[in-house]
Amino acid sequence: MSIGKKFIEDYLNLYNKTQGVLPEKLDEFGEYYREKRFLTREELYDIAYMSSTRSAYHVKKNPEKRCKQVSANALALRDDFSKIGVLTLLKGFKAPTASCVLTASNPDKHAVVDTRVWASLERKGFVEIKKESFGPSDYVVMINHIRDISERTGYKASEIGYALFAYDYDVREGTLH
Repeated sequence: MSIGKKFIEDYLNLYNKTQGVLPEKLDEFGEYYREKRFLTREELYDIAYMSSTRSAYHVKKNPEKRCKQVSANALALRDDFSKIGVLTLLKGFKAPTASCVLTASNPDKHAVVDTRVWASLERKGFVEIKKESFGPSDYVVMINHIRDISERTGYKASEIGYALFAYDYDVREGTLH
């Protein structure tokens, strides 16, 4: 089954019933990020907390200056692998949490990704391997598929990510892990 406009529309409507990251909060952080060209440790902590409450406390172990430098560097880089890779150098940031920062920076081109998004892409035949953890290379695989879907449907990459999350939420049987 392919992913078309109706699929995205239906699952975007369901997304609000999930416990996923709040798009409007990421949009707020994105405004600050694009304006200031960096994020503070507290802003990065808030983003990490939305993504993963269990590991967010690690973000506070990063020096403030490093948080600003790394977030500024990520915004300045051109390729997705480097952007996500540099963010994962911060304590408390694995690829899923780092994807939240990238989505805040540019929701047209980036998406929040996690186990649910990967599982949806797998169910739909875009990827073949089951995964429960992700690195920068995996983000690149997911975002390339998401951008292809975005191009075909006219939805933002961030919206595709939210819809894929909601799809897994809807169809998954049993627990997430």
